[in-house]
Amino acid sequence: MEGTRPVNADAHLEGLKAWTHVIYGLHAWSVLAGILTPALVITTFLLGWPSIVAVILNYLKRSEAAGTLLESHFRWQIRTFWFAVPWALGGIVLWITVVLIPLAILLWIATGIWVAYRVIRGWLSLARGNPMPMPA
Repeated sequence: MEGTRPVNADAHLEGLKAWTHVIYGLHAWSVLAGILTPALVITTFLLGWPSIVAVILNYLKRSEAAGTLLESHFRWQIRTFWFAVPWALGGIVLWITVVLIPLAILLWIATGIWVAYRVIRGWLSLARGNPMPMPA
């Protein structure tokens, strides 16, 4: 077909890598909002629009990352978001008991630290061109 060129796989991978940086940036924005505002990190991470947009982008772009080192980053980002959900819900259950409110707050803070760690570790690994570890 006249006027068509073969897709440059390297250019596509670089574009997808840029999207992966954007997604880490959105997650980092949510973490930073949790640190700099009265909200908790876990609250801004799960309920803030930057992380919700990031997870939607993860799902939209995930098939394009299949078979590349970026696939591990997409899995890392998605799992970070969804693994934080049950811990946040556990904190809500503890909060409802009233007596365990201090434990709920500790759980939310610990989950926020874990989320921040995963966002930082993942983004640094991407910047170095390394994949994230596969789950056991």
